[in-house]
Amino acid sequence: MNHAARRVMRYLGAGLIAALLAFTGAAQAHKASDAYLQLTVEGATVESRLDIALRDLDRDLLLDADDNGELRWGEVRQRWGDIEALARRGMSIQADGQACRPDPAGNAQLDEHSDGRYAVVLHRWTCPVAIRSIDVVYSLFASTDPTHRGVASVRRGAALETAVLEPDSGLRRFAVGDSPAEGGAAPSGFTEFLKEGVHHILIGTDHVLFLVALLLPAVLVRRGRQDPTPGWAPAPAFRPVLIDVLRVVTAFTVAHSITLALAAFDVVDPPSRWVESIIAASVLLAALNNLFPVIREGSWKLTFAFGLVHGFGFAGALRDLGLREGDLAMPLLAFNLGVELGQLAIVAVFMAVMWRVRRLGFYRTWVLGVGSVAIGAMACIWLIERAFDVSLPWPTF
Repeated sequence: MNHAARRVMRYLGAGLIAALLAFTGAAQAHKASDAYLQLTVEGATVESRLDIALRDLDRDLLLDADDNGELRWGEVRQRWGDIEALARRGMSIQADGQACRPDPAGNAQLDEHSDGRYAVVLHRWTCPVAIRSIDVVYSLFASTDPTHRGVASVRRGAALETAVLEPDSGLRRFAVGDSPAEGGAAPSGFTEFLKEGVHHILIGTDHVLFLVALLLPAVLVRRGRQDPTPGWAPAPAFRPVLIDVLRVVTAFTVAHSITLALAAFDVVDPPSRWVESIIAASVLLAALNNLFPVIREGSWKLTFAFGLVHGFGFAGALRDLGLREGDLAMPLLAFNLGVELGQLAIVAVFMAVMWRVRRLGFYRTWVLGVGSVAIGAMACIWLIERAFDVSLPWPTF
């Protein structure tokens, strides 16, 4: 490799570690911003239920009046009018092109979801004509959180349609049929849940860093203690590296698919705090194993074990959707496929770059070494926050 090529490789390596450190330093223990919208159609009326995370409401409305980091019921109830107004501005409904009118919202109430407490805003909408199709305009948190999504289900009798609503994406039409029995149970929205799966893996910082920690040493081999120069060395051939990566990715995929299905169908429902804490611990252990290798062979087995826990982490959006068990098959399949596509995209990008820079000492010292330290530090903060339910100060970059 000539001098110019080495310089390019160094720039690639520097760019990779800079991106990793920026991602690690700026990212917080982010939970996806999801709201859950359930619409039930009967005649010319629509009953709506919109569940909005208190953490999202607190960000926009500053509900925590005493700024002590804890939202009390009194603080939420005192600002219920503001919560209703925000929800009202964030959604409107039309029936066959004509605006529906909402009655005053129901009583203030909260509900516990898998990832925390949600405000429940209830409305009864009266439409000017008997409903054959509904147009929903959704713009909740459009200006304050670009990652926000509304997970919607529209039901009329046995007919069901599901979708993922992106704020300010225009009208979303739901065809609910002319009669309660028309069409039977026909869930839809496959593409939306596919995209939502991709979205969740890409914004799931802990899941991404777990994969990154596993991938960082993938293009290296560990010399034995009897070797004159023990330590990491560049992998000599691509095929064994690819096989090992595929084993790890397959183990992670199979494992989280199992628990994602079990959690979505409510067969197993471990406490969210435990799940999130173990996910943080898995990221920390993966990073530490890069610095102090304990598991040198068969890492796919450890990946499978922790992948089971990560599956519970993915399941929140589907479990909180409020669908009946018979309606979950399509969203579950599409969401899981989306997670896999997002995961494969991450693996493909990292492998393409890392294979190119693996021979540089810069890679072994900075990308693997410093990168693993940064990931481990992030995971350690997550673990403390999640296990003890506290918020630690975050540096800004």
